[in-house]
Amino acid sequence: MAIKFQYNKTSLGELDKQLKMRTKALPTIKSKESALRVEVKKAKDTAADYEQQLEALVHQYDYMVALWGEFDSDLLRIKDVEINISKIAGVRIPVLREIVFEEKRYDLFSSPIWIADGVALLKKLARLRLEYEFFQHKTELLDHARKKTTQKVNLYEKVQIPGYEDAIRKIKRFLEDEENLSKSSQKIVKTRHSQSGEEVAAS
Repeated sequence: MAIKFQYNKTSLGELDKQLKMRTKALPTIKSKESALRVEVKKAKDTAADYEQQLEALVHQYDYMVALWGEFDSDLLRIKDVEINISKIAGVRIPVLREIVFEEKRYDLFSSPIWIADGVALLKKLARLRLEYEFFQHKTELLDHARKKTTQKVNLYEKVQIPGYEDAIRKIKRFLEDEENLSKSSQKIVKTRHSQSGEEVAAS
């Protein structure tokens, strides 16, 4: 990215202001990137943990697979999922608060004895599955924010800050050269005046 500037004090002041702003913001952006990196890892680990719990629970009840054919799929459904929004390093994250189930009444005496366990198991599985989905989504949101923050850090650190520093150096050098030329030309004019004064005096 080429920094646009003019060789004057106004441009120098503007560039200096922009440089100071970015230099001051860089540590904050870096710490945000670092915090997001930690949060992404935590969210990934938690999602993996829920996935393992889910698989373990499914395997734990492998013996019931044959019985699921007798299970009435209308007995249980998810009516609502309540969520909260929390902020992590400035990123809005949905957090699972509550799962509202709707249970159909069934006759305890005529139904197989394991139906109550089946309903409880499905609730557990639904909870774990949703927690897993939420943490997967949280990972994606945080990782997207981390990538954008990393890009900003790189833009400031590798492009803009060196660009502004280089432009400021060029303007300062130009202004110094201009000042030196002005002083030199003043000296020449002064010398000529004094020389012409001496010549007048001599004649």
